[in-house]
Amino acid sequence: MEGEKLSRLLLAPLLIFCVLLVVSTSGIGVNWGTQSTHPLGPSTVVKMLKDNGIQKVKLFDADPNILDALKKSGIQVMVGIPNDMLYTLATSTQAAEKWVSKNVSAHISSGGVDIRYVAVGNEPFLSTFNGTFESTTLPALQNIQAALTKARLSNRVKVTVPLNADVYLSSSDKPSDGDFRPNIHELMLQIVKFLSDNGAPFTVNIYPFISLYADSNFPVDYAFFDGFQSSINDNGKVYDNVFDANHDTLIWALQKNGFGNLPIIIGEIGWPTDGDLHANLQYAQRFNQGFMSRYLTGKGTPMRPGPLDAYLFSLIDEDAKSIQPGNFERHWGLFYFDGQPKYQLNLGSTRTNGLVGASGVHHLSKRWCIMKPSANLNDDQVPPSIAYACQNADCTSLGYGTSCGNLDARGNISYAFNSYFQANDQMDGACKFPGLSVITDKDPSTGSCKFRIMIESVSAKKLASIRTVLFVFFLLSLL
Repeated sequence: MEGEKLSRLLLAPLLIFCVLLVVSTSGIGVNWGTQSTHPLGPSTVVKMLKDNGIQKVKLFDADPNILDALKKSGIQVMVGIPNDMLYTLATSTQAAEKWVSKNVSAHISSGGVDIRYVAVGNEPFLSTFNGTFESTTLPALQNIQAALTKARLSNRVKVTVPLNADVYLSSSDKPSDGDFRPNIHELMLQIVKFLSDNGAPFTVNIYPFISLYADSNFPVDYAFFDGFQSSINDNGKVYDNVFDANHDTLIWALQKNGFGNLPIIIGEIGWPTDGDLHANLQYAQRFNQGFMSRYLTGKGTPMRPGPLDAYLFSLIDEDAKSIQPGNFERHWGLFYFDGQPKYQLNLGSTRTNGLVGASGVHHLSKRWCIMKPSANLNDDQVPPSIAYACQNADCTSLGYGTSCGNLDARGNISYAFNSYFQANDQMDGACKFPGLSVITDKDPSTGSCKFRIMIESVSAKKLASIRTVLFVFFLLSLL
C-alpha cells in the first residue's frame, strides 16, 4: 500500500503537468487580413474559425463589422492600429481615448467581444520605412495604455507592438550573439521596459520563408522543422531550424538587456503558396504542419522550452495586398480567397483532423475571359492591355516557378484578361480588350494553373463599377 501511495504521489504532479500542457498549448491563433477585392462576409469567416477550432484571431484594424461578428463567439481577439494612425494617437491623448472608447470599450461592454490585446502599429521599424514611425510608436503605445487604464480595462486588455524580426540581429550565426539593431537599440529598450512595466508581451513576426527568399544560398532544409543535418551548436544549445535560432536570438537580446522573462507572442508565422519559386503548396504544408506539430507538443525552443503563443499567417489569401515585398504577398492564406482549404493541415482541433472550408459561399457563373484564338500575339494593343489588366487585378501567379509559370504566351495573356474579368464580377464590359479577348464557358485551367472564378461579394460591386468606368477610359485611350 505504501508503494502504491508513493506511486500516486509521484504520478499526480505528472498528470497535472500534462493537463497544464494541453491547456496552455491549445488554441492556435490566426491572422485575419481583409485586403481583398471580394472579401468573405465576417459571419462566414467567424464560422470558419469556429469550425476549425481556432480560438484566437489577430486583426490589422478594428473593423466594426468584424468585431460585431465576433460577439459571443468565444474567440480571443487582438485588434490592430494601422501605422498611419500612429502620429495622431501619439500626439493626442484625446484621440487615443476616443479610439479605445469606440474600438475596445464599446465592443467589450455591448457585445461580449473578448478583446485581449491592442496591437499598436504593424512592424513600424522595418528598415524599408526609413525611420518614419520611430518617433511616434512609443508615444502612441503610451497613450493607448493610458486610455485603457482610464477606461478601467488595463487589467483585461494589454498593449503590444507587432515587430518584424529585423529589430534584432546576431553578429554571427549563433543566437547568443544577438542584440537589438544598433540604430534603434535605445528605443527598443524603452519599448521593452514599457511592456514589462505594464505586464504586456513582446510580439514578433518570424518568417523562415523570407530567409530563403532573400538569400539564394540559404540552406532549404534549415527553413523547416525536419532536422537540418548541419545544425548549429551554441554553447550546448543545438539549432536545426532557423525558427528556433531566430526566436532565441530575440531571447538573448532581451536577456542581455535585463528582460529575459518578458512574455513573447509569435504574431505572424507561415509560408506562402504562390508568387515565388519557393512559395508552393508542398513547402507551405511542410512548414505549417511542422510548426503545428512543434506547437502542439509544447516543446518551445532551446532557450525557452515552454509552450509557444502564436498566430499563423494567414487565414485567407488577399488579392489586393501590396506586392512591393514580393508577388508571394497575396498568397499566405491557409485558405483560398473563397474560403476553401489549400491543403490538409492538422491544427490540433478535437473537431477535425484537417481544415474545414467556408460554407454558404457562392461563385459566379462558369465563364472566363481569354485571348481570342484569332488574335495576333504581335498586335500593338497586347502590351498595354496586359499591363492594364495586371495593374488592376492579380497576376502574381504568373512568373518563374509559380503555379502558372509554365503557360505559353497566349496562356499568360488569357490569365491576365481573366483575372481582370473575375475581379470585375464577370461584367461583359470587362472582357473587351480591343480585338484581343473573348468570353468562353470552357475552363482554360491546365495542370497546377487554375483560372479561378470569383465569388459573389456585395462589397465588391461598387468597386467593380468604378473599375468598369476606368476601363472605358482605357479603351478610349487606345483608339
